[in-house]
Amino acid sequence: MCTQRKQEPDNYSVNQIESLCTERLPKWRYAEGKLHRYYACHGWRASSLLFNAIAHIAEAAWHHPEVTVTWSGVNVSLMTHSTQGITDKDFALAEQIELFANWQPAPNSPLEGTPHDACWRYREPE
Repeated sequence: MCTQRKQEPDNYSVNQIESLCTERLPKWRYAEGKLHRYYACHGWRASSLLFNAIAHIAEAAWHHPEVTVTWSGVNVSLMTHSTQGITDKDFALAEQIELFANWQPAPNSPLEGTPHDACWRYREPE
């Protein structure tokens, strides 16, 4: 049996959204009623892998962005469809995507990261 859905969160005002973007998600922007972020990638492999990670995070969170995948990058747009606005859900998901998309092994980690040779380029840390 399906469980009852939680009450929908309140929408943020445009001023609140812009302030929260500046404070918490400086590489994201608000336009046309949605939060947007473009992630540059070095080819189809990186774009595809990043999209799959975003899809996993979104499904686990049960909050689904609009995503466009190209050879050179991934565009992500977020809005809470049930409220037709920006809510806590959008900021929480954007923060999770941002954490994953920009993760790199720490210096001196046993994980060395992708080689610097151009043929192995993946995503540059931002």
